[in-house]
Amino acid sequence: MSRIQTTLGALQQQNRQALIPFITAGDPRPGITVELMHALVKGGADVIELGVPFSDPMADGPVIQRASERALKHNVSLKNVLEMVAEFRQTDDKTPVVLMGYANPVERWGYESFAAAAHSAGVDGVLTVDMPPEEAEDLARIFKANQIDPIFLLAPTTPVSRIQAVNKLAAGYAYYVSLKGVTGASHLDVSNVAERIAVIKQHLTVPVGVGFGIRDAETARSVAQIADAVVIGSRLVQEVEAGEEGLADRLTAFLSGVRAAIDTARA
Repeated sequence: MSRIQTTLGALQQQNRQALIPFITAGDPRPGITVELMHALVKGGADVIELGVPFSDPMADGPVIQRASERALKHNVSLKNVLEMVAEFRQTDDKTPVVLMGYANPVERWGYESFAAAAHSAGVDGVLTVDMPPEEAEDLARIFKANQIDPIFLLAPTTPVSRIQAVNKLAAGYAYYVSLKGVTGASHLDVSNVAERIAVIKQHLTVPVGVGFGIRDAETARSVAQIADAVVIGSRLVQEVEAGEEGLADRLTAFLSGVRAAIDTARA
């Protein structure tokens, strides 16, 4: 059983929802990423999603696009991201880490070689945004053979047939994109999300996390009432963009407020 499955399973037994924050590796500079990961854990993160910088982040809005650009100015590569995870693992062997990025860097590395290197570094899951389940059977098989959970996106427009296809391959959790658009949008309709989650759960056996459009503690609390996990990214990346002074403490403080709100969701 992976760290992700163990962590989410324990939370479900406690009737608690997971908090999954996202930051981009290497933003604002490579040397601070591990410190920020620890700050997220201190703030209540159950799982960390670590963005892999990419030159064409098609699913991301301007905030996370700029984060990738800042990291790429420092030539942060997929290999560097694994080095950051390995450094994080030196002092945290418990918190699951999921890499979130695009298929091209993984394909260039080679599925087998990348999966082995990622497992060695301490990666627990990988979400390749542009890898649909219809094309992911080999990748999912190789990830699972290396004890890495393949994680897939689901959208408001995803048909039941594709939910079922995801269910055959997914492990860890599935990531429900709560709105039509890119990361950072702010027009979240929680009632609509609730309707879609109810349908998804009829066909999916892994937990469901919800992301996109979650920007504050109150929205996070509302989502936690209907989902197994709350994913928050652009709002944290905005803190990174605001400047490095006191950054780790700001991330911890903001996330602590979100964590407290989530913990009241089903009280």
